[in-house]
Amino acid sequence: MADIQELKRIASQVRRDIIRQTHYCASGHPGGSLGCTDFFTALYFEIMEHDPAFNMDAKNEDVFFLSNGHISPVWYSVLAHSGYFPVAELATFRNIDSRLQGHPATHEGLPGVRVASGSLGQGISVAIGVALAKKLNKDDKTVFALVGDGELQEGQIWEAALFAPHHKVDNLILTVDWNGQQIDGPNEEVISLGDLPAKWTSFGWEVMEMNGNDMEDVVKTLNEAKAKTGNGKPIVILMKTEMGYGVDFMQGTHKWHGKAPNAEQTEKALAQLEETLGDYPYPYQG
Repeated sequence: MADIQELKRIASQVRRDIIRQTHYCASGHPGGSLGCTDFFTALYFEIMEHDPAFNMDAKNEDVFFLSNGHISPVWYSVLAHSGYFPVAELATFRNIDSRLQGHPATHEGLPGVRVASGSLGQGISVAIGVALAKKLNKDDKTVFALVGDGELQEGQIWEAALFAPHHKVDNLILTVDWNGQQIDGPNEEVISLGDLPAKWTSFGWEVMEMNGNDMEDVVKTLNEAKAKTGNGKPIVILMKTEMGYGVDFMQGTHKWHGKAPNAEQTEKALAQLEETLGDYPYPYQG
């Protein structure tokens, strides 16, 4: 198992990056990004076999797809600290002509991003296609994907959920960010998701649960999930998180889903997050 304390140190810097990215451009989605930070940190710094040199085909390496593309700040931070592009480039987030658009895009060729995302509901379908391609190519690596729980209200999700078990797509690990919040309020007030563990089980998936804000549990569960691949079923991890985790005034509410902190709020948030890898400078000179 990885050094959990080192992963926590990285996650603290990633959370700082999220706050600074969204503040500097006065736009973006800090809430879900903060909630998913531990997951992304564990995935890229411990679980996945991946190469920052980056080839679009992802041959002979694990691959990740972000379906809920609005939480791009956390992904960009982890990609940068993993060596895919300069950390200083995070300062360009959501700027005109930046490679770091509000929702991940491919037209500028940002290393680490293999498909544009943000149109909710499509990510599982993409991940299934790549997982099947890996099987055809005799590539034994794993495909990972992340979706939001509010995203489960999209019909395409459940078409894909039927397709994957039928075709025994057992090299796929899907994680659901189960924070109970979406842009218009709590899931239960918008559209209730029902009994998610029972629902995914009935669709034929191997269902696991984890605390997405406990680094030790995240690493343990992701390793267990990877060990379960190849057994005839796709795997789904229902990941309990708290939106805004790590910043006390952002936690547990949908109000920070798509709201950037002002200068005073940024200062208050950063005071709660240790600087461990160094803050990137402004402005960026690329």
